[in-house]
Amino acid sequence: MVRLWHRLGGFRALSAVLLVAGVAAGAQLSTARQAQERMIKAAQIAAAERDDQRAAAAERQRILAVSRAAQRAAQAEADAAASAAASAAAASASASPSPQVKPSASPSASAKPSPSPFGPIPTSCSQYTGNVAIGCTLLLQAGYGLDQMPCLKNIWMKESGWRTTAGRTGGAYGIPQANPGSKMSSAGSDWQTNPATQIKWGLGYIKSKYGSPCGAWSYWQGHSYY
Repeated sequence: MVRLWHRLGGFRALSAVLLVAGVAAGAQLSTARQAQERMIKAAQIAAAERDDQRAAAAERQRILAVSRAAQRAAQAEADAAASAAASAAAASASASPSPQVKPSASPSASAKPSPSPFGPIPTSCSQYTGNVAIGCTLLLQAGYGLDQMPCLKNIWMKESGWRTTAGRTGGAYGIPQANPGSKMSSAGSDWQTNPATQIKWGLGYIKSKYGSPCGAWSYWQGHSYY
């Protein structure tokens, strides 16, 4: 009987050992499975982050490409507009060229009628050309200082662009925009085409009404006429 009891006790001890071993093995298996699941999840997260980074990089490249394309299109449009403006300006200049009067001592030049001679362009007026240079010369001859020239240039650039044939529907004509233009006949019979005649008349008008070109320019800035 005692032997049987000892045998049963041995079986129970063995069973307990096996049970503990099974529980330990199950715990280890569970721990390993959890560790594997964590590794899989971490790998999935890393892969998702890489995908997001690649997608973000692709989006940045797309936005950059669109921006560069827009910049190129804007630059091309600006270049085209500048080219069109330059072409229009050239066409306008060729359609209405400003008469250039150059003093000359040649026989052919002296043979032409010149009731309003202005003489050679002084060196102090060398920065100007064409009708503006003539205006500078006659300004000095009229007794004004060179400091008045910018004002005179501004007025008649606004009024006529210094063109002898500039006209308006109201009757104003010439460089100073005399209204009517025939008023300038008091300065010479060639008032319709001679810039010197027109400028002399204009300087006389400015002197009688405003005292000086800068006085006339000051009035023009407030009224858009003089």
